[in-house]
Parts: sequence; structure tokens; C-alpha cells
Amino acid sequence: MTSKIEERVERRVEELRAGTLTEASLRRIAEPIMQDILYLQASSTSPTSEVVGMRIIEGGEISDGPHDPEDWPYQTVLEAIRDGWRVIKFPEMALMLDDSRTFGLGFEFILEKVG
Repeated sequence: MTSKIEERVERRVEELRAGTLTEASLRRIAEPIMQDILYLQASSTSPTSEVVGMRIIEGGEISDGPHDPEDWPYQTVLEAIRDGWRVIKFPEMALMLDDSRTFGLGFEFILEKVG
């Protein structure tokens, strides 16, 4: 998987080789890169377990995804990982110890994609 930074650098290298590289174009490499966040609630702590809830922030827009869970982009956390999402937070195992004080839906994985 090629990162957005690598893609930007490659474009500038192509411009350099073609003799079209400008200072402004070169400075675009350092422009902020948008971070997308994916919250997946799974039925267990395993990345292969079924996703039971989701929320996604892409391009600064928040969505709970399609209404029908069968239409969600990922049915497991592993599918999201295979699509380039990186896990930045695994489920809190301590929350499993006391059901009376546990709030939330499933076991939450938080993933990011920088684009």
C-alpha cells in the first residue's frame, strides 16, 4: 500500500524529471493530510468477529454507514485492516471484568486511514 505522502513525492519526482517542478508544487508535499477514523464495535475482541456497530469519519464527515448492517463496508475488523485501515485502539479488556459498569456497544476497535 502506497501512502499519500509517497504518492505526493512520486508526483514531484515525475515533475522534476519532466522539468515542470515548481516551488509551489514542491511545497504541496507538506500540506496537511486528512485522517479518516473508523469505529467498529465487534461481537468479541477478535479482529475476525462480526461487526455489530460502526461509525466513520471520512473527509471530515461523520456517518453511521448504511442502515442495513449487511451493506456496511466491513463485516469484520480484519476486512477493514485488509482494506488499509490501521488499528490505533483495541477493545478495553478491563471492561469485560464487570458487566454492571460496562457501557457501550460491543468491543470497540478504532482504526485510522491517512489520506
